[in-house]
Amino acid sequence: MKIIKSVSKPAAADQLVIIIDAAQFKKSEHLDKDELDAVKVSLSHKKPLIHFHSGKQHKFVLPVYDKSGWELSEKLRKSGSKICAVLNDYKAKSVCIVAGDKHAALALAEGLALSNYQFLRHFSDKKKKVNSLQTISVGGSLINAADAEYLNTIIESTFIARDLVNEPQSHLNAVQLSEEFKKIGKAAGFSVEVWNESRIAAQKMGGLLAVNKGSKIPPTFNILEYKPKNPVNKKPYVLVGKGVVYDTGGLSLKPTPMSMDHMKCDMAGSAVVVSVLNAVARLEMNLHVIGLVPATDNWIGENSYAPGDVITMYSGTTVEILNTDAEGRLVLADALHFAKKLNPQLVCDFATLTGAAVRAIGPYATAVMGKADDAVKEAIFESSYAVFERLVEFPLWPEYGDELKSEIADMTNLGKGEGGQISAAKFLEHFTDYPWMHFDIAGPAYNQSADAYKPKGGTGVGVRLMIDFLNKQSQKSKK
Repeated sequence: MKIIKSVSKPAAADQLVIIIDAAQFKKSEHLDKDELDAVKVSLSHKKPLIHFHSGKQHKFVLPVYDKSGWELSEKLRKSGSKICAVLNDYKAKSVCIVAGDKHAALALAEGLALSNYQFLRHFSDKKKKVNSLQTISVGGSLINAADAEYLNTIIESTFIARDLVNEPQSHLNAVQLSEEFKKIGKAAGFSVEVWNESRIAAQKMGGLLAVNKGSKIPPTFNILEYKPKNPVNKKPYVLVGKGVVYDTGGLSLKPTPMSMDHMKCDMAGSAVVVSVLNAVARLEMNLHVIGLVPATDNWIGENSYAPGDVITMYSGTTVEILNTDAEGRLVLADALHFAKKLNPQLVCDFATLTGAAVRAIGPYATAVMGKADDAVKEAIFESSYAVFERLVEFPLWPEYGDELKSEIADMTNLGKGEGGQISAAKFLEHFTDYPWMHFDIAGPAYNQSADAYKPKGGTGVGVRLMIDFLNKQSQKSKK
């Protein structure tokens, strides 16, 4: 749905949000004398949001006091969340943003739109529950059609990720996930190749096959690709996503409360990959981008792999299994080894990989590790602040790799409990020989309660970050 558009001036039926510079504000054609007087009083008290309601129209005044850059953008997104709630409570259908700054208007529009997300497909009365807000306009021709299209694509792509994460495994197993990829690819304009179980077995992807052993649903290996005629990158950007559609922990069974009960989110990494490909294709970025998603559930069955087993990975590496709940790294490792064939410029993997990452930094940021060069890391961190999806980098010291030594195989699949997010990344590093970054999104991928414009449930974290990063790489080629 194209919710954001550019208009020359607000329509009579629009609700209004007016962004003002508090230091310079004197008047506005959209406020009457009494409202102007009230704004001036509110400014003296540094009120963050001023709300007028007369008749059928709401007017929200957002003063900008002492913030700038990414801090201001995030403040405006969060303000958009508050305004969105009021608009839907009053059954408003449209709102127009009036501002003097394009970036401020876009940030507010983004916050409004992201806050308007709902996952209603399993309600019998969803038509009654759907939000009333349908259109967000930016007035004064402040943004052009390309600006609106870019932001609409970001919103759509984030919603795709949220929908996929929120969909229960009863409606989204590994095979069904691949079908969703095909639908999204067909609509957006990127290709999707799906390997079935026999193809995976023929390729000897031992990590993916081992995790799938307890399941009645076969695994899939998905290759998503967007390649324009003359991409600026001679080597592809490769995105790898963990596609464990449901994780019981296997024989190393998870507890239910606050753990297994939301393990439908364990494929959030795969949702990032397909959602970013959706944006790259729809925006026709001049980049060659490939997505790899190994998909399965981690179920319990009569053939389940067990602690103590030794498996042979796609790379030929043998792995002693110490815990079947450390399964994400096994399926990712096969995909990371496959990526070597692609001669990538950069590989970024996304996975709800470890509880250790959550214990280290909570739900407020993504744990990131890798061996890309400093310029790439700097660009990724720049994008993380631009969209306010914060990153915390952890080291990949060799001591963490020492924890993975086995007495009966090449390595184990589990390090110590302390710094477990790092030993998990060291396991993945073993299967890479190219510039690589690992994003452990276990904390911010799924919210237990709503947080401003990030809803309860799937958040779509990682999508906006990678769209921003890749778009900037594409834009650099034009300079």
